[in-house]
Amino acid sequence: MSTPLRAEPDVSFLLNHAAHVLRTRMAAALAEAGLTARMHCVLTHAMDGERTQAELAEIGDMDKTTMVVTVDALERAGLAERRPSDRDRRARIIAVTDAGAELAVRSQEIADRVHAEVLDALPPDEREVFLRAMNRLVEGHLARPVETSVPARRARQREH
Repeated sequence: MSTPLRAEPDVSFLLNHAAHVLRTRMAAALAEAGLTARMHCVLTHAMDGERTQAELAEIGDMDKTTMVVTVDALERAGLAERRPSDRDRRARIIAVTDAGAELAVRSQEIADRVHAEVLDALPPDEREVFLRAMNRLVEGHLARPVETSVPARRARQREH
């Protein structure tokens, strides 16, 4: 038997491969600052305002255990701390320390550099088309996962 002929480009492979390589580049670059991508995500989004651990886990598409481990690491490093919420005394928020805020600025510069390097691989006219097309996909046809009886590994949610 021969391999079936492909009628369409393998978009799954292209997107998965590109995302995997981008994640490895981002992980290596953020390691320069002593952070993981999850730590960077928590720090930058916790700086946006008063957010609970559960809210940050949702933004970063982390399960509870991963979120606890990430915040524990940030606390040990003196970059963030759990505090009671001003809005709801029962809730605890993740507050970024001064050292964490400084590192969040640096890690955002690193993330921006990695993204710029990726986009710089394309000529400017292709870059604009690529970004428009990707945004159209993630805001439209690929905005939400479909229900399935066979669970698929969930990708990290888009940061807003």
